[in-house]
Amino acid sequence: MSERATREETVDVVWSGSWVAERLGVALEGDGELQELLGLALRRNPKRAHLLVSNVLGKHVPQRPSVVHGAGFELGERVRALLGDREARRAVVLGYAETATGLGHAVADGLRDAPYLHSTRRPVAGVEQAGGFEEAHSHATSHLLLPEDRDLLAGGGTGADASVLVLVDDEFSTGNTVLNTIRALHALHPRERYVIVALVDMRSAGDRDRLAVFAAEIGARVDLVTRSTGTVALPDGVLERGQALVAEREAEQAIRAEGSAGAVEDTDSAPVTRVDLDWPAGVPDGGRHGFTPAHRAALEAALPSMADRIAAELGDAADPAPRRVLVLGFEELMYAPLRLGTALEAALGADAEVRYSTTTRSPVLAVDDPGYAIRTRLVFPAHDDPADGPGDRYAYNVAGAGFDAVVAVVDSTADTPELHAPDGLLARLAEHTGHVLLTVLPSYVPATAAPTGVPGTPTPAPERQEPAVLPEPLRGPDFSSYAPEDVGWLLQDLSDTELEAPTEEREEAIQSGGAHYAESLPVEYQPSAEYQALFTAALEASAARIARAVGTVTETVLAERGPRPVLVSLARAGTPVGVLMRRWAQHRHGLDLSHYAISIVRGRGIDATALRWLAAHHDPADVVFVDGWTGKGAITRELAAAITEFEASGGPAGFDPEISVLADPGGCVRTYGTREDFLIPSACLNSTVSGLISRTVLRADLVGPEDFHGGKFYRELADSDVSGLFLDTIAARFDEVAGQVEAAAKELLAADRAPTWEGWAAVERISEEYGIHDVNLVKPGVGETTRVLLRRVPWKILAKRGAGADLEHIRLLAEQRGVPVEEVDDLPYSCVGLIHPRFTRGATGADGKAVRGA
Repeated sequence: MSERATREETVDVVWSGSWVAERLGVALEGDGELQELLGLALRRNPKRAHLLVSNVLGKHVPQRPSVVHGAGFELGERVRALLGDREARRAVVLGYAETATGLGHAVADGLRDAPYLHSTRRPVAGVEQAGGFEEAHSHATSHLLLPEDRDLLAGGGTGADASVLVLVDDEFSTGNTVLNTIRALHALHPRERYVIVALVDMRSAGDRDRLAVFAAEIGARVDLVTRSTGTVALPDGVLERGQALVAEREAEQAIRAEGSAGAVEDTDSAPVTRVDLDWPAGVPDGGRHGFTPAHRAALEAALPSMADRIAAELGDAADPAPRRVLVLGFEELMYAPLRLGTALEAALGADAEVRYSTTTRSPVLAVDDPGYAIRTRLVFPAHDDPADGPGDRYAYNVAGAGFDAVVAVVDSTADTPELHAPDGLLARLAEHTGHVLLTVLPSYVPATAAPTGVPGTPTPAPERQEPAVLPEPLRGPDFSSYAPEDVGWLLQDLSDTELEAPTEEREEAIQSGGAHYAESLPVEYQPSAEYQALFTAALEASAARIARAVGTVTETVLAERGPRPVLVSLARAGTPVGVLMRRWAQHRHGLDLSHYAISIVRGRGIDATALRWLAAHHDPADVVFVDGWTGKGAITRELAAAITEFEASGGPAGFDPEISVLADPGGCVRTYGTREDFLIPSACLNSTVSGLISRTVLRADLVGPEDFHGGKFYRELADSDVSGLFLDTIAARFDEVAGQVEAAAKELLAADRAPTWEGWAAVERISEEYGIHDVNLVKPGVGETTRVLLRRVPWKILAKRGAGADLEHIRLLAEQRGVPVEEVDDLPYSCVGLIHPRFTRGATGADGKAVRGA
């Protein structure tokens, strides 16, 4: 949500703080947006008379859900930019109950990779408290910290090793609450950096100085990220005059209520419909015990279907097309109703107006005046057996707002008789709308919670769910010889599993239909000294050419996909290219791009679990898939089909299936470094030039539906590893080719780069001409031909007549395996490898070499 759009939602003809300002002399002083973001009200509180009422928080003022979520999300993106991607991935976000639980969660969404926890005023039986603090000015002061993961607030260590803690509140008024929190947590888990996030910074000059002194005192850096800045000017005696004004108004309202009690006509209450959302298993209802990026991914995937269930029930109301719908959350339960609201906005479209707010514990005076932020209030008894005893609760600006339907969202702990009582929340809502929908989310109780047996403590809800956690990426040096920042492997480690099979056995099984090529691994090729020397010479000769292609494709991606794309290479040929693109962006632009490697298997599709992980940690629209080169375009087609299937099955939408490659000799993609078919030295070898990682594996007995695809780390080949040499040799030429890259990228961006699919046509022709009748057995291009010679049973090699040094390693491998090389004309590639079309083990001689001829 853009700032302009948000302003359009919040601007009003009369400032909703003018009533208080005129009567008490309270004034907001600050930037031009301040009065658009905030109104004023009065509350029955002995510590502070005025209340800053946010127009974008979704607490007291019903607002579009997309505006509310967008406000927090944009702050999270600013924190991510402040920290940099690497530190942002290690951050932990802490939000404050009850007002900022949803805001903090949205900030964590903007950070993308951060786990989230919010403080709570609800003790949970059997859950040990990890900390707490006091909020001096609040109506209810005690905050509890109840993380399921006891190490969450430890942040992975102490001092320089600890993660950044991001603290989120709706307003930063004196700083007392935040400083109390930092002081308490710093004593337990000291760290070097904290970031405070708020919608508005309303501190006085003295309070601003106090924050700097506090940071120096604890020896940590404390940053502040806010949307708007200002101060509240309070005249002398404002607290006493405010309390008197509240008492006067409430007495008047009580008299009017008594006078009109007998005049109220009996009317039929609006129906209450319970909606079963089919809440995703394992996903907490909020951040009370922690909310991980894996939980976020599962929730995002489920939101559209849950919104559709709500929309279907709304259609059954007396008015089949309600124009105004309110999604009403419940005290600390802010984020789940908010996201249901954003999904309902999308489901209902422009024909309906969706708003979102929540109930609250805070008593605030209501005045029906356009210059006052709280126009109406509903009062009802607490319905979640609160630890501090029974009491009134409130819903503001709901009565008289003209909502055709209200969707009340509570957790199962709060689904009590009090909720359904004649004076309960549902009955009060039914007085002011045509239809009430109730949806109850299962109250999440940590798996570590043990019943205490203490009388009077809340009983864990029967719908307790076990956490469903997506696996985390593997990184070097534990998995691969690459540096940990170079790439995160979205794979599971199968290094201790025996997966290799003789090449001939694999080929027979694959071609007979008895096995898929991804169910086993070929024995890793061990290059001879002669072949290794050829690789080294080829690398030195082609380094500048490759550096040019790396720079060109990277600059094209940055120009067309935004300044901070997320590189996702297709393991494993794409991985060295992804690392090089990341290094180019860092070297030339100072960008620290995220880079992951993901598995895609021809005929089986892409790793859906890995896609869900990416969607949980990044915006799918930022993901750029990377591969080494194209042959006939099979993987290009496979990826497009896989993304379509993934979205159709309910996976997060927004991934762009286009692949960016170093070389596109097949004319299969739009984004490439070159379309020449030349030797890319990383194609000459297998794992020893790809971080010592195998091809990816997909086998049902090893890879479950929630697992990443598998891969092996060949630690034993470390003495032969040239992965670092390959990267360093090419990166050393970046500055040398920078001018050429600038010109090439400019030319490409202005050119027609539509795929020609020239390679596919050539493969179909060759398949028929040579009597193969299977395009999967025709492997065009230097890279694919090399794979044929290293992993499959080759039949023959077609080489473009006159091809020179780019094919030296091909000729050497062919000689070693006894494979004929046939020079041909009119070949769009430098070479094409043909797999034996009728392979059985009888098709090889006694020495294992391929039989010459058909």
